[in-house]
Amino acid sequence: MTTTTPARGRRRAPSRMERAAGRAAAFQKPRVILALLLLLALTSVMLLDGYLRSEIGNDARVRDGAAYDKVPSRILDGGPLLTFDHGTATTQSVPDRTIVLTFDDGPTATWTPQVLKVLEENDVDATFFMVGSMISRYPGVVKSLVKQGNEVGIHTFTHVDLSYQSAARLQRELKQTQLALAGAAGVTTTLFRAPYSSEIDAVDNYSWPVYQEIGDLGYTSVFVDTDSDDWKKPGVSKIVRWATPKKNKGAIVLMHDAGGDRSQTISALGTYIKKMKAKGYTFTTVSGAQAMLNGNRSGVGRQSGSAGAGASASAGAGIGGTGAAQAAQHQAAGATLYEGRALVYAVAVAEWVVPALSWFLLVVGIAVMGRFGMMLVLARRHHRQRNRGRGKGGRGGGRFSWGPAVTRPVSVIVPAYNEKECIANTLRSLAKSTHPIEIVVVDDGSDDNTSEIAESLGMPNVRVVRQENAGKPAALNNGVRNARHDIVVMMDGDTVFEPDAVHQLVQPFADPEIGAVAGNAKVGNRTTLIGAWQHIEYVMGFNLDRRMYDLLRCMPTIPGAIGAFRRDAVLGVGGMSEDTLAEDTDITIALHRAGWRVVYQEHARAWTEAPGSLRQLWSQRYRWSYGTMQALWKHRKSLTDKGPSGRFGRVGMPLVVLFQIVTPVFAPLIDVFTGYSMIFVDFRAALLAWLAVLAVQLVCAAYAFRLDREKYRYLAMLPLQQLAYRQMMYLVLIHSCVTALTGGRLRWQKLKRTGEVGTPAGAGR
Repeated sequence: MTTTTPARGRRRAPSRMERAAGRAAAFQKPRVILALLLLLALTSVMLLDGYLRSEIGNDARVRDGAAYDKVPSRILDGGPLLTFDHGTATTQSVPDRTIVLTFDDGPTATWTPQVLKVLEENDVDATFFMVGSMISRYPGVVKSLVKQGNEVGIHTFTHVDLSYQSAARLQRELKQTQLALAGAAGVTTTLFRAPYSSEIDAVDNYSWPVYQEIGDLGYTSVFVDTDSDDWKKPGVSKIVRWATPKKNKGAIVLMHDAGGDRSQTISALGTYIKKMKAKGYTFTTVSGAQAMLNGNRSGVGRQSGSAGAGASASAGAGIGGTGAAQAAQHQAAGATLYEGRALVYAVAVAEWVVPALSWFLLVVGIAVMGRFGMMLVLARRHHRQRNRGRGKGGRGGGRFSWGPAVTRPVSVIVPAYNEKECIANTLRSLAKSTHPIEIVVVDDGSDDNTSEIAESLGMPNVRVVRQENAGKPAALNNGVRNARHDIVVMMDGDTVFEPDAVHQLVQPFADPEIGAVAGNAKVGNRTTLIGAWQHIEYVMGFNLDRRMYDLLRCMPTIPGAIGAFRRDAVLGVGGMSEDTLAEDTDITIALHRAGWRVVYQEHARAWTEAPGSLRQLWSQRYRWSYGTMQALWKHRKSLTDKGPSGRFGRVGMPLVVLFQIVTPVFAPLIDVFTGYSMIFVDFRAALLAWLAVLAVQLVCAAYAFRLDREKYRYLAMLPLQQLAYRQMMYLVLIHSCVTALTGGRLRWQKLKRTGEVGTPAGAGR
C-alpha cells in the first residue's frame, strides 16, 4: 500500500533550510580553525609556564674543576668587574671602604620585598642580579625595586651554566631577560652575572669564551669579592662575619633573595649594614662603584649616616635609572618595551591559567573516576535486577517482569531518505519479527527509488508513505500520524532488527508509567578499525551509561536506531521537534518533563551501520553533539521543574552537562598535561598514571562487554582508541561548542551507506 502525504506540522520551508545549510557550511572551517587555535593557545600557555619553571629546556649541568690555562693571568688576578673595550679585557676592583651589596636569583614575592624594606630603612641601595623567568612572574616587585633606587643586572632567563650552552642559547637567555626587565620596569641593563659564578679567579677555559662574547655585546660581568654563603643557612652571625671584607678593603658582597628560606639573610642584612656603616663603609651599586673609580662620586650611593645622598640618588634615578647609581640601566623603548610588556602579560596569564586548570582537571579527574565507579555499581545492579531468573544463555521468562506480557500489534516507523542500499535488509529483518507489527516506511523525498524497492518486496504488512523532503523529525511525525496502533517503534532506515527485538522492546509498556523504551543498538560493521572503535564506544559509552541512567530514572536519549514510544505520549509533547538536531534527545527529555518514565531494555537488540570514514564519523558526531547541546538548552527550565517531571533537571541534566560536555571539552587538556609531563617532567610517573587510567577504562569496558555478551578481542583496540579516536571525538565536541557559542545552525545530514549490515545471526557471539 502506498500513501502520499504532504509534510505537515511546524517546519522551515526548504529554501530556508538550504540557506541555513549554506551559511553553516561557510562557517564550518573557520570554527574548526578557531577550536584548534584555542587548544594551541592553551598548549602554548602550558609550555610557557613550564619554561618559566625550568621544566622545559632545563639544563642542570654545572661545570666544576675545569682547567684555566687559557685564561689570562691578569684576569684571574684582577678585580671583580670585567669589561671589554674593543676586545681588550679589563678588570676593576671596588674602592676601599666601599660595599656593593648584590643579591642573586630573585626576585620573589616573599623575600625580595623584605630585603627592599631593610635596605630602605638603612638608606642603602643594592644591585640585584635577577633571573628573567622570575622577573616575568613578579614584575611588580621589580618595578618597586628600581623605583626605590636599586640597580638591576641579568642573571640569565633560566639560570643555566652558560659554559654548556650554544651561542644561540646565550643570546636567547640575554634577550629574554632584557625583555622581561623592559616589560616589568621599563628598563634594560648592561650588567651581567653568570649563574654559579663566584670570584673571578674561578673563570676557566670553558667560561672564558662566554665572558668574551658577553663583553663584546657591551655587558659588564660582575663577580664577587666576598660570599656570605647565606644559602647554606649557617646562622646570622656567620653570614655577617663571612660577608665582612678583610683589612678595610672594598668588596662586592653576594647574598640571595631567592632559592629557598631566606629568613636568616633578612635577619643578618640589617645587622650587617649597621656594622659596616659603623666602620665607615659606604654602600653603593655596581654603577656607583664604577663612577667612583672614574672619579665621579656624585650620586653614587647613600653615604653612611647620610639620608640626603640616598635621596639624591633615588631622585636622580627613578624608573629609568638616570643617576650614577643606576648608570647601567637604560630606558626601554620601541619594540623592546612592547615585546617585554607582551611577555609579562603572557606570563601573567600562564601563572593564573595553568594552576587553575590543574586544580580544575584534578576535580574533573576525580569526578570521572567517581563516575566510572558509579557506572560499574549501577550497571551491575541493573543487570542483576533485569536478569533475575533468566535461563543461562536463554531469553525465556523469569522472576523479573514488567507486568502482563505485551502481545498486541505495534507500528514500526522507518524514516527513509535515499536508503536504497539498506532498506531491503531493514524490511527483511522486520519480516522475521516474532511480534505482530505493521511497518510504515516514510519516504522523505528520496530520489534513488527507495520507496520502489520497499514496495517491490511484496510484504503485506508494509505501507509506504511518501512526502516531500522535510527532514527526519517530519518523517517520524508523519509516521506517528499514520500509525494504527498505540505503541510505535522508531528505527533508522539502515538498521537491522533481531527477530525478537520488537517483542523485547515493547514489554516494558506493561507498566503504565513507562512512556518510552531505549533499545540496545549494536555496530554491525565492526570489522574495520573505525567500526571496532565505535563498537567499543557503543557497548561501553552508550549502553553502560543507559543502565546507570535507567536506575537513576533520567535517561537522556533514546537511540534513533531502536526505540519505542506510546503514541499518545509522543503526540502529547508535540511530536518529534525540529527545534534541535538531536530529535531523539529532545523527545526523551520532553517525555521526562511530561511525567513519563523512560527505561532501557538491553535484550532488544538492533544492528546499525556506523559511519565508515573519518569524515562521515565527524559529520555524525558533530550533529549529535551540537544537537544534544541544543536540546539541553531548550529544556533548561527542567532544572526548576517540580515533582517527578523535574527529576531529569535535578539529576540527569547535571550528569549530561558534566560528563558529556564539560569533561570531554577539557579532556584534551588532560592528554596535553600527560604528554607534557612525559616529555618535560617525569616520563615514568606520567606513563604510569596514563596506564592506570587506561586500566580503569579497560575494566569498565570489559565489564560492559561481559554484560552484553560481546567478544573481548575488540578490547585490544582500546589503547589505540584512547590515543586517536578519543581525541577526534573531543575535537568534534569542541567544534560543536564553538558552533553553539557563535550561534551557528546545522541541518540534518545524510550519511553515505553501504548496506553491508545484514542479518545478525551469530554476530557478536
